[in-house]
Amino acid sequence: MSVKKIAILFSGSGTNLENLLEKLHLKEFGKIKIEVSATICNNPNAKGIQRSQKYGIEPTIIDHKEYKTREEFDAKLLDEIRKSGAELTVLAGFMRFLTPVFTKNIKAINLHPSLLPLFKGGHAIEDSFKSNMKVGGITVHYVNEELDGGTIIAQKCFEKTDNMSMKKYEKNIHKLEYELLPEVVISLLTK
Repeated sequence: MSVKKIAILFSGSGTNLENLLEKLHLKEFGKIKIEVSATICNNPNAKGIQRSQKYGIEPTIIDHKEYKTREEFDAKLLDEIRKSGAELTVLAGFMRFLTPVFTKNIKAINLHPSLLPLFKGGHAIEDSFKSNMKVGGITVHYVNEELDGGTIIAQKCFEKTDNMSMKKYEKNIHKLEYELLPEVVISLLTK
Protein backbone atom coordinates (compact mmCIF):
# COMPACT_ATOMS: atom_id res chain seq x y z
CA MET A 1 0.00 0.00 0.00
CA SER A 2 1.37 3.40 -0.91
CA VAL A 3 1.13 6.38 1.42
CA LYS A 4 0.11 9.70 -0.14
CA LYS A 5 1.00 12.74 1.94
CA ILE A 6 -0.86 16.02 1.98
CA ALA A 7 -0.26 19.37 3.65
CA ILE A 8 -3.20 21.50 4.78
CA LEU A 9 -2.93 25.29 5.03
CA PHE A 10 -5.39 27.25 7.18
CA SER A 11 -5.78 30.69 8.74
CA GLY A 12 -8.85 30.62 10.98
CA SER A 13 -11.28 28.39 12.82
CA GLY A 14 -10.14 25.24 11.02
CA THR A 15 -13.53 23.58 10.48
CA ASN A 16 -12.51 22.40 6.99
CA LEU A 17 -9.11 21.37 8.37
CA GLU A 18 -10.80 19.22 11.01
CA ASN A 19 -13.18 17.75 8.45
CA LEU A 20 -10.21 16.70 6.29
CA LEU A 21 -8.34 15.25 9.27
CA GLU A 22 -11.41 13.29 10.36
CA LYS A 23 -12.21 11.90 6.90
CA LEU A 24 -8.74 11.42 5.42
CA HIS A 25 -5.87 11.27 7.92
CA LEU A 26 -4.43 7.72 8.07
CA LYS A 27 -7.47 6.35 6.23
CA GLU A 28 -7.23 3.84 3.37
CA PHE A 29 -8.82 4.36 -0.03
CA GLY A 30 -8.29 1.39 -2.31
CA LYS A 31 -4.53 0.89 -2.64
CA ILE A 32 -3.50 4.11 -0.90
CA LYS A 33 -3.39 5.50 2.60
CA ILE A 34 -3.61 9.28 3.02
CA GLU A 35 -1.45 10.92 5.64
CA VAL A 36 -1.70 14.58 6.62
CA SER A 37 2.03 15.17 6.94
CA ALA A 38 1.77 18.86 7.82
CA THR A 39 -0.73 21.48 8.87
CA ILE A 40 0.49 25.02 8.40
CA CYS A 41 -1.07 28.23 9.67
CA ASN A 42 -0.17 31.88 9.11
CA ASN A 43 -2.16 33.11 12.13
CA PRO A 44 -0.68 32.32 15.58
CA ASN A 45 -4.12 32.93 17.17
CA ALA A 46 -6.16 30.69 14.85
CA LYS A 47 -8.67 28.38 16.52
CA GLY A 48 -7.73 25.71 14.00
CA ILE A 49 -4.43 25.17 15.84
CA GLN A 50 -6.27 23.25 18.57
CA ARG A 51 -8.21 21.26 15.97
CA SER A 52 -4.94 20.09 14.42
CA GLN A 53 -3.46 19.24 17.82
CA LYS A 54 -6.58 17.20 18.62
CA TYR A 55 -5.49 14.83 15.82
CA GLY A 56 -1.92 14.66 17.11
CA ILE A 57 -0.50 17.02 14.50
CA GLU A 58 1.39 20.01 15.84
CA PRO A 59 0.84 22.74 13.25
CA THR A 60 3.69 24.78 11.89
CA ILE A 61 3.01 28.46 12.52
CA ILE A 62 4.48 30.82 9.92
CA ASP A 63 3.28 34.29 10.87
CA HIS A 64 3.15 36.26 7.63
CA LYS A 65 3.64 39.49 9.61
CA GLU A 66 7.24 38.43 10.31
CA TYR A 67 8.18 38.58 6.61
CA LYS A 68 8.98 41.73 4.65
CA THR A 69 7.56 40.46 1.36
CA ARG A 70 4.99 37.95 0.17
CA GLU A 71 7.79 36.18 -1.69
CA GLU A 72 9.81 35.67 1.51
CA PHE A 73 6.74 34.27 3.26
CA ASP A 74 5.96 31.99 0.31
CA ALA A 75 9.57 30.73 0.24
CA LYS A 76 9.27 29.69 3.90
CA LEU A 77 5.91 28.04 3.17
CA LEU A 78 7.45 26.19 0.23
CA ASP A 79 10.31 24.97 2.42
CA GLU A 80 7.97 23.62 5.10
CA ILE A 81 5.75 21.83 2.57
CA ARG A 82 8.77 20.24 0.90
CA LYS A 83 10.11 19.07 4.29
CA SER A 84 6.76 17.38 4.97
CA GLY A 85 6.96 15.29 1.80
CA ALA A 86 3.45 16.34 0.77
CA GLU A 87 2.60 15.74 -2.86
CA LEU A 88 -0.62 17.76 -2.65
CA THR A 89 -1.29 20.91 -0.67
CA VAL A 90 -4.84 21.80 0.30
CA LEU A 91 -5.82 25.38 1.11
CA ALA A 92 -8.71 25.10 3.57
CA GLY A 93 -9.52 28.64 4.64
CA PHE A 94 -6.00 29.92 4.00
CA MET A 95 -6.39 33.67 3.63
CA ARG A 96 -3.22 34.69 1.80
CA PHE A 97 -2.50 35.76 -1.76
CA LEU A 98 0.23 33.47 -3.08
CA THR A 99 3.03 34.50 -5.42
CA PRO A 100 4.74 32.51 -8.20
CA VAL A 101 7.39 31.51 -5.60
CA PHE A 102 4.64 29.21 -4.27
CA THR A 103 2.36 28.62 -7.26
CA LYS A 104 5.11 27.60 -9.70
CA ASN A 105 6.54 25.04 -7.28
CA ILE A 106 3.66 23.43 -5.37
CA LYS A 107 0.68 21.41 -6.57
CA ALA A 108 -2.11 22.99 -4.57
CA ILE A 109 -5.89 23.14 -4.54
CA ASN A 110 -8.17 25.70 -2.91
CA LEU A 111 -11.69 25.55 -1.57
CA HIS A 112 -13.76 28.64 -2.44
CA PRO A 113 -17.29 29.33 -1.14
CA SER A 114 -18.90 30.41 -4.43
CA LEU A 115 -19.41 29.14 -7.94
CA LEU A 116 -16.32 30.52 -9.62
CA PRO A 117 -15.61 32.47 -11.71
CA LEU A 118 -18.30 34.49 -9.91
CA PHE A 119 -17.72 36.13 -6.52
CA LYS A 120 -13.97 35.88 -6.10
CA GLY A 121 -12.24 37.06 -2.93
CA GLY A 122 -12.89 37.13 0.77
CA HIS A 123 -16.57 38.17 0.73
CA ALA A 124 -17.79 35.45 -1.61
CA ILE A 125 -20.53 34.05 0.65
CA GLU A 126 -22.08 37.44 1.34
CA ASP A 127 -21.70 38.59 -2.28
CA SER A 128 -23.30 35.45 -3.70
CA PHE A 129 -26.09 35.54 -1.09
CA LYS A 130 -26.98 39.13 -2.03
CA SER A 131 -26.85 38.41 -5.76
CA ASN A 132 -29.76 37.54 -8.06
CA MET A 133 -28.40 34.01 -8.49
CA LYS A 134 -30.93 31.23 -7.92
CA VAL A 135 -28.23 28.89 -6.64
CA GLY A 136 -25.34 29.09 -4.21
CA GLY A 137 -22.37 26.83 -4.24
CA ILE A 138 -18.70 26.07 -3.86
CA THR A 139 -15.68 25.43 -6.04
CA VAL A 140 -12.48 23.45 -5.64
CA HIS A 141 -9.80 24.71 -8.02
CA TYR A 142 -6.07 24.55 -8.61
CA VAL A 143 -4.10 27.42 -7.14
CA ASN A 144 -2.34 29.85 -9.44
CA GLU A 145 -1.15 33.46 -9.16
CA GLU A 146 -4.60 34.87 -9.93
CA LEU A 147 -6.92 35.21 -6.93
CA ASP A 148 -9.44 32.35 -7.19
CA GLY A 149 -8.48 32.02 -10.84
CA GLY A 150 -7.00 28.54 -11.22
CA THR A 151 -8.51 25.72 -13.25
CA ILE A 152 -11.77 24.48 -11.74
CA ILE A 153 -11.69 20.85 -10.56
CA ALA A 154 -15.19 20.44 -9.13
CA GLN A 155 -18.26 22.41 -8.07
CA LYS A 156 -21.43 21.73 -6.11
CA CYS A 157 -24.49 23.89 -5.70
CA PHE A 158 -27.85 24.14 -3.95
CA GLU A 159 -31.04 26.01 -4.73
CA LYS A 160 -31.35 29.42 -3.10
CA THR A 161 -34.92 30.04 -1.99
CA ASP A 162 -36.52 33.50 -1.77
CA ASN A 163 -36.92 33.41 2.01
CA MET A 164 -33.54 31.82 2.81
CA SER A 165 -31.64 33.55 5.62
CA MET A 166 -27.95 34.35 5.40
CA LYS A 167 -27.36 31.91 8.27
CA LYS A 168 -29.09 29.07 6.40
CA TYR A 169 -27.28 29.99 3.17
CA GLU A 170 -23.90 29.87 4.92
CA LYS A 171 -24.81 26.55 6.57
CA ASN A 172 -25.57 25.09 3.12
CA ILE A 173 -22.20 26.36 1.82
CA HIS A 174 -20.32 24.67 4.67
CA LYS A 175 -22.27 21.42 4.26
CA LEU A 176 -21.16 21.24 0.60
CA GLU A 177 -17.57 22.13 1.55
CA TYR A 178 -17.40 19.24 4.02
CA GLU A 179 -18.61 16.85 1.29
CA LEU A 180 -16.73 18.04 -1.78
CA LEU A 181 -13.22 18.86 -0.55
CA PRO A 182 -12.41 15.36 0.82
CA GLU A 183 -13.93 13.80 -2.34
CA VAL A 184 -11.64 15.89 -4.55
CA VAL A 185 -8.54 15.09 -2.50
CA ILE A 186 -9.29 11.34 -2.67
CA SER A 187 -9.98 11.58 -6.40
CA LEU A 188 -6.70 13.42 -7.12
CA LEU A 189 -4.61 11.02 -5.02
CA THR A 190 -6.15 7.79 -6.35
CA LYS A 191 -5.81 8.63 -10.07
